[in-house]
Amino acid sequence: CCIIKDEWPGHSVDLFTYPEHYHDDIESVYIPHGVIMDRIECLASSIQQDFEDHLVVLCVLKGGYKFCSDLVDFIKVLGRNSGKYLETRVEFIRLKSYLVRNFINDRSTEELHIIGSPDLSFLRGKSVLIVEAMIDTGKTMTALLKHVVTFEPKMVKVAGLLVKRIPNMAETLLDYVGFEIPNLFVVGYALDYNEYFRDLNVIWVYSQVHHKIISH
Repeated sequence: CCIIKDEWPGHSVDLFTYPEHYHDDIESVYIPHGVIMDRIECLASSIQQDFEDHLVVLCVLKGGYKFCSDLVDFIKVLGRNSGKYLETRVEFIRLKSYLVRNFINDRSTEELHIIGSPDLSFLRGKSVLIVEAMIDTGKTMTALLKHVVTFEPKMVKVAGLLVKRIPNMAETLLDYVGFEIPNLFVVGYALDYNEYFRDLNVIWVYSQVHHKIISH
């Protein structure tokens, strides 16, 4: 993956245009749109080489939709320009993780809730690519992988645009990684804070997460 070091300050916001109502909320442009696209094209090339004939792409909403859309577009373009066309079917899933208290041993465990139907039987016998925008601890992705495997797919791989560099980081869960980043709060390119900032086509670093964006 592309490793972004801790000392990287990002690009000055003065070099970019963005909606005026975000001016006080953004510190720097961390990953410009062109860099994101170049990296996704590289991932698409690797994916096209690793899979045969047909691929079911399972996109984790909401943060993964831009990454998934661009990734699938690149896979299709690469297929048209080569002798190997990888047919893709895109499905969507929304997840919510929550803590469940066990009053017997006074411990809490994290459980995964799938918003919508949990039936993924259409994955049986298929080659599956799970697409997620951001991975940090990996607990949710681990739970999702366990759930997907119960439907007996032919193979399962995971693509993550961003993985955070934290203790016990989840990079080992991913087969395709866009960028390894420091433990920062980033938004844009469908990543949000309270549903704001999804519309930005670059990845930004927050300077503030408080009253201004909440009161729009």
